[in-house]
Amino acid sequence: MDKPVTMTQANSRPSVHIRRQRRRAQCFTEPAIALDLVLIPGGTFTMGSPPEELNRYKSEGPQHGVTLSPFLMGRYPITQAQWKAIALRKDLQVERSLEANPSRFEGDDHPVERVSWDEAVEFCARFSQLTGHTYRLPSEAEWEYACRAGTTTPFHFGETITSDLANYRGTSGYGDGPTGVYQERTTPVNHFHSLANAFGLCDMHGNVFEWCQDYWHGSYENAPTDGSAWSSGSESGLRVTRGGSWYFNPRYCRSAYRFYYNPGVHYYFAFGFRVVCEARSR
Repeated sequence: MDKPVTMTQANSRPSVHIRRQRRRAQCFTEPAIALDLVLIPGGTFTMGSPPEELNRYKSEGPQHGVTLSPFLMGRYPITQAQWKAIALRKDLQVERSLEANPSRFEGDDHPVERVSWDEAVEFCARFSQLTGHTYRLPSEAEWEYACRAGTTTPFHFGETITSDLANYRGTSGYGDGPTGVYQERTTPVNHFHSLANAFGLCDMHGNVFEWCQDYWHGSYENAPTDGSAWSSGSESGLRVTRGGSWYFNPRYCRSAYRFYYNPGVHYYFAFGFRVVCEARSR
């Protein structure tokens, strides 16, 4: 059940209503790297942002309906400990080697960063070999559906966000939200663990940008409506990122915000990823 919480700011801005969602999630653990997975139920949602959303970009439209089948998604972004466990498995190498410790901000329970799209795909291929299950990056539609968890507001928390809820450049506010703390680095993936969305996912807003499968397109014209990745029609070869990061302002952490980068780029310390897998029984 949703539990609205009112936060009155000292700077006399209007009260900020934060939606704290608590529902029982069906969870799995992949023991090979202690990966927690959450079952995301199938359903239909409206993808993209409405024209009136604050700080909206044209690339977030037009809004369109998408219907998805159930799937499993990592509760958190892949951590440095999980990354290292797979990166060291040279016997599982598919196309490229992986650096065991690529991250600028070290910590086993921090998200791995400075990882390219190509390297994230290699991780998924190795992990699939190891476990016998097919792991991959989420499609854009899967990512946004999972992030929103039934909400239609800019953030799954509600109309705004605060640095008590997510890790972003807190020196800027969003809408009626206050300014706050700027961590200037990543935080552990369970830092805001009590603030999971209705599906049981954490860190969907901020901390690290997350790679998606899809090629970048400048709008949703002719986008897939079945939840699959948009894997054609791109001349640039750029890939989509979602979720914002510790380094960026809150507008870039919105559920609908999307951007693009070269899939070979691995030197940005704000890029990570999480994985998805086909739904399965215990």
